[in-house]
Amino acid sequence: MTSLARALALSALVSATAVTAAPGDSTAWDIVSGLTTEIGPRLAGSEAEARARDWAKARLTALGFSNVAIEPFTIKGYVRGEDRARLLAPYQQPLAITALGYSGTTPAKGIEGELVYFASFDALKAAPAGSLTGKIAYIDHAMKANQDGSGYGPYGNARRQGPAIAAQKGAIGVVIRSIGTDNHRNPHTGATNWPDGVKPIPAGAISNPDADNVARIAAKGQPMRLSLTLTGTITDKLPSGNVIGDLPGSNPSLPPILVACHLDSWDLGTGAIDDGAGCAIVTAAALRARASGPLVRTIRVLWAGTEELGGFGGEAYAKAHATQPHALAMESDFGADRVWNVKMKLAPANKALGDRIAASLASMGIVRATGETDGGTDVGPIIRDQKLAVIDLGQDGTRYFDLHHTPDDTLDKIDPVQLEQNVEAWARVLTILGNEAGPISGE
Repeated sequence: MTSLARALALSALVSATAVTAAPGDSTAWDIVSGLTTEIGPRLAGSEAEARARDWAKARLTALGFSNVAIEPFTIKGYVRGEDRARLLAPYQQPLAITALGYSGTTPAKGIEGELVYFASFDALKAAPAGSLTGKIAYIDHAMKANQDGSGYGPYGNARRQGPAIAAQKGAIGVVIRSIGTDNHRNPHTGATNWPDGVKPIPAGAISNPDADNVARIAAKGQPMRLSLTLTGTITDKLPSGNVIGDLPGSNPSLPPILVACHLDSWDLGTGAIDDGAGCAIVTAAALRARASGPLVRTIRVLWAGTEELGGFGGEAYAKAHATQPHALAMESDFGADRVWNVKMKLAPANKALGDRIAASLASMGIVRATGETDGGTDVGPIIRDQKLAVIDLGQDGTRYFDLHHTPDDTLDKIDPVQLEQNVEAWARVLTILGNEAGPISGE
């Protein structure tokens, strides 16, 4: 086929695979608005997360999904207590702080200690063994915004690994600059990790304006002292669970397409962008794809539990459905701003399928990108175990980490126009995938 003929063919396919929303289609907005308004914060293992599962089952059933089910599992969770911090010397300053998930617990009266300033995570790693004995470590590191959110990986190590490293060097507590890009006095929470044999110590994050203040004080070279109170507890055997629902295809022998989001959220905001929006996008898009005409393949929606505390929902789904073949997995968990690129992991035999998807998205200004696909925390385990095909629809993350894991994660931060653009992009992809009767493979 000549280049001109190929271009004309792809142009025709774009028109054929465009999906037109019904006038006034508000499915996505109704889902995220309902979830954040009627349930609100949904900390993993909490009573609110349990109410959210019941809400999700009722909503998916009402929307016409089949085989809707709650699949329970238990977790080691974190129950928040009182979070307070105050700089005592050389100046007295209250600090806006939040405990990290899985933080160790202080006595009710708190702890006090010398605050040892580290300009970066690498500086903490370089500190001599035993140098923090009886002290509180402080890790600074100013994350910068970018479109693809790639800074979250390296900067986030201060939260994920920093507290354990500080504990191993003798610290009695640790405070970090929030992993975020805003300048609001809102601290960003998130989970930290404790390797086997490391006893959890109190660990919290302060807001970026407070972190700037600590940095200015540290630059004066005077000793700092901190009072820290974090009374939350690590609690075992808390209830969690996944919610699944199917839009059956006409050929049940074909492995389904799995689309996922996570139902739990942190407890500071209402979980609108993280990840109520994702649940709204994948669900509304699946329905729109089916409305475009009969689909050959089943589309399964997974609203996963306990993503924020370690991806337990994704692992539970992979275990529960290990014997059921899947074709391809996708996830939405990066807010609700516009989709701007697409990455695919498809077998060479599926090149034409990938080209059709890329052509349809190109008419929306969504470019095909190279590089590794991520899949997402909630689909990662099933992708790993079954070596599935993957499609990532990359959203604009420029402002995502202004809001991520903060009290500002609320419904008003979602732009309905950009939310709709996400649904349309996802619906185009799912319409093409749902009508693919041939094998779909990742390798």
